[in-house]
Order: sequence, then structure tokens, then C-alpha cells
Amino acid sequence: MPGRISSIYIITAIVIIAIISFIGSPSIQAEKQGEGKLVYIIPIEKEVERGLEAFLKRTTEEAMEESADQIIFEIDTPGGRVDSAGQIAKLLQSQDIPTTSFIVNQALSAGSYIALNTDTIYMKPQATMGASGVINEDGTAADKKAQSAWLAAMKSAAESKGRDPMYAAAMADPSIDLPEYSAPEGKFLTLDPKSAVEVKYAEGIVDHRVELLHELGLANATIVETETSFAEEVARFLTNPVVIPILLSVASLGLIVELYSPGFGVPGIMGLTALILFFYGHIIAGLAGMEAIVLLILGIGLIALEFFVSGGILGLLGAGAIIGSLFMSGYDLGQMSFSISIAFIVAIIAAVILYKWVGMERGFFRRMILRDSTSTELGYVSSVNRIELVGLEGTTATALRPAGIAIIDNEHLDVISEGSFIEKGKQVKIIEVEGMRIVVREI
Repeated sequence: MPGRISSIYIITAIVIIAIISFIGSPSIQAEKQGEGKLVYIIPIEKEVERGLEAFLKRTTEEAMEESADQIIFEIDTPGGRVDSAGQIAKLLQSQDIPTTSFIVNQALSAGSYIALNTDTIYMKPQATMGASGVINEDGTAADKKAQSAWLAAMKSAAESKGRDPMYAAAMADPSIDLPEYSAPEGKFLTLDPKSAVEVKYAEGIVDHRVELLHELGLANATIVETETSFAEEVARFLTNPVVIPILLSVASLGLIVELYSPGFGVPGIMGLTALILFFYGHIIAGLAGMEAIVLLILGIGLIALEFFVSGGILGLLGAGAIIGSLFMSGYDLGQMSFSISIAFIVAIIAAVILYKWVGMERGFFRRMILRDSTSTELGYVSSVNRIELVGLEGTTATALRPAGIAIIDNEHLDVISEGSFIEKGKQVKIIEVEGMRIVVREI
């Protein structure tokens, strides 16, 4: 009997241990999920512009080359350029690697559009997503054509990942009334985490990255954190739509001031540096190619040749080549036209001010303009003024009508009468000499 009881205890213990093992196995398996997998974490911060696009292109290509199993985009952006967001969306839609947006603070405007183009979305408790109206650079609403295109893009992004497009439309169209989500008519929809989960725009709410990796089953995966290089940070700053007109204005201002300065000094260095920074930023951002650089060098060369060849044609061609290289480097033709126009206006204002204050007595113009004069004070005369002829007498060799020829002291001279007709062979007297003008009077 005791042996039988012992057997029962042993069997019971084994069953209990088996049950505990069975219950505990999912958590053990969960902890092991992600072992041997590779996760790339890519930040999307600050404004959305072409520099960010270049950074995302580089890092996603790197993730593909390393055969990453997941890409997590940590988003905190107020939005930015619609055209850049569109290019980034194409980049995300072409990914074969699963993508997740982790909204750590805000994904507004173009940022919400980027998030909608990823496979899954997670949000921190205080994060927001939405408010995606199209606004011009001057703060006014975009035209109806641009708004319609953006609305269609937002809805398409939501539908491509199986989300209800109505909420994406409400983010971009204030006329859509969704008062239950704090978006009455006239306001853009902005989703908090709870609302985003409710409308299935977010898969969950997590406090930090570790929790997110657990949710994705990648707790033990190898993590690769990417960050922008110094060159990319500089490029993002230099390609900012606000910075571009400033750089071009500084470049034009430096050139104008240098023309009025003796030698090549600070203004010329300042202008040249601004121009170099413009092209450097656009090259790093992938906007300017070698053809733009070649055209720039050609333009500078033509302008330099203009100093040695008269005519002005080479100078005009050189200026056109430089402007053409600027347009080739810009992504937005309208924005580049605006920037060049501002720089042109700044150059004209500077030229007028310097001309009035400095004149053309200094700098480059001093070597271009001939300032020597053949003045009387320096001993130059336009003709010999023969004052000694006054009072001499002679005979007219031709009739004076009133001009003609007279023989004075055996010298034939072009003369003119006081106004009356004088016949040939008449005696005359020189009464006035003024340059080449010799006035005679009949005796």
C-alpha cells in the first residue's frame, strides 16, 4: 500500500512538472524568438526633405545587402516636403523586408504619410499621427490640384497596407467630419495611440523599443542602429528650402562686392564658399550630378575669358551656363526659380548701393575702364591754335561763300569770311583764329 501511494505521488509530480513545462514553454519560446535574426533601426527625424531621402535610401540598401529580417523606422517628425515624402514612400513600398513604424513622438503631415507606407505601426503612449494638410512655403493652403493629389496619395498608402482609407482622407481633408476622434468638420484628423489602435491604424502601444521588439517576436535579434553621417547632416541642412536662397544670395553678393574691391579678398572667398556649399550639399543628397558640375566649370571659364575677349557674348553664355547648372542641381524647378530670383534681386540692390557709394574707381572696374584723358593741362591739344596769324593780310585764292581758300604769307589756308561773300583775288585780313577756324575780313 505505501508503495502504491508513493507511485501515485511520483506520477502526480511528473504530471504537474509536465503541465508547468507545457505552460512555461510559450514564454521560453517567445524569449528565443528572433535569435539569429537581424533588425535595422533607422531614425526619421526633423523635417522631411531630400537629405532625409538620401539617408533612407543608403540605410535601406545597406539593410538589404545585409539580408535584414526587419526594418524599424523610429519616427519623430513634424512633416516637410510632399515631393520628398513621395519619393520615400516609393522606397518603402519597394522593400521586400518587413517594415515597422515606431512613432516615438509625432508623425505629422508628410511623416504620417511615410508611416502609412510601412507594414505595421506602433506608437508610444504620448505619440500622435495625422494633421496631414498640404501647406505652401508661405503658410497658405496649397491649390486644389495639389490637395487632390495629396488626398489620393494618403488614401492609396492606407489601402496598400490594408487600412481603412477614410481616416487617412480625414488626415488630409478637413471637410471630413469625424467628431468621435476629435476631428470635427474644418479640422484635420490627428490620432492618439488609443484611437489609432481602435481604427486599426496601429498594431499596438509600447513604451519603449525593447517592448516593441518583444511584440514583433524579435527580442533576441541582433540590432543595428543607423545614424546620419556628418556629411548627410550637412547635406540635409544645405538642401533645406530656406537655406538654398540664402546660399545663392551670399554667393551673388560676394561676387558683386568683389568687383568693387581691390584684389581677391573676403567677399570673393565668401561668395565662392557659398557656391561650393550649395553644390556640395546637392551632390551628397544625390541631386547634383557630374553634368551640373561640368556646366558650372564651363560657365566660370567663359566668364573668365570675357575679361580678355570683348563683345559680351562669352559673359552671357557663362552666366547662362551657371544658372543652368543651378537648375540641374535643384529638385523643384519652382523652388529653384524662387531662390535664383531672390539672389538676383540681392545682387542688383548691392550693385546699385556700391555704385552710388563707391563708384567705379576701385576694384575690378578700375582695370576695365580707361581713365586717361588728353587734357590741355597735360599738354594735349586737339589741334594747333595758330594765334600768330591774327592781323596778317593776304589774297583770296577762291571766292569765299563764305568759306574758301586764301593765300596768307605764301601759305594756302582754309578760311571763312565774317559772313559776306568775297570774290576771288580780293585783299583780306585775318581777324580771328579759333582752332581750325580762321576768320577773315575784306580790306
